[in-house]
Amino acid sequence: MGVSLYREHMDASASPLAFALFPTAIGTCAVVWRPDGAIVGSALPHDSPYGLRRTVTRWYRGAVEANPPPPVARATDGVRELLTAGTGDLADVELDLRTVPDFDRRVYEVVRTIPPGDTLTYGEVAHRLGAPGAAQAVGQALGRNPFPPIIPCHRVLAAGRQVGGFSARGGRRTKLRLLATEGVHLEQPTLFDL
Repeated sequence: MGVSLYREHMDASASPLAFALFPTAIGTCAVVWRPDGAIVGSALPHDSPYGLRRTVTRWYRGAVEANPPPPVARATDGVRELLTAGTGDLADVELDLRTVPDFDRRVYEVVRTIPPGDTLTYGEVAHRLGAPGAAQAVGQALGRNPFPPIIPCHRVLAAGRQVGGFSARGGRRTKLRLLATEGVHLEQPTLFDL
């Protein structure tokens, strides 16, 4: 997703971080983890694997490319399955949320419960948080999501089941593609609706 303030400042010198790039049905993705296997970030495809590698090393200074340990490899397998078949259980993937602000963490906890093939609106997520007027803040938190698609921000829509924003490369087209893979087809405006 978009560059988040809380991942731009992560420094691997405090705790060595590693990352891996891995192929998926929509392109090369990335995952970043701590030595204990907890994932500190992930990324959807960029313009090229080289560009993605450059972005990851900028976001996570000092991170080194490595082969993922078993828990991280299981996470990458789950992401591959999700992006290929619209299935895949990522609920048990251990995420390191220590640098994530409390509100964003709460948003991610709600969004992580949305199963493949289902969606919520930004307003519905806000309502589940007990903050019914916070739909815009929910959208901003999702724009900072450091764990796509493990935290499936693509499953959150604007009011009226409109696509809404998406800060990953390809924007709304990528969001629609991810949703379609999971069997969610949103009605798109025709030429006469524009």
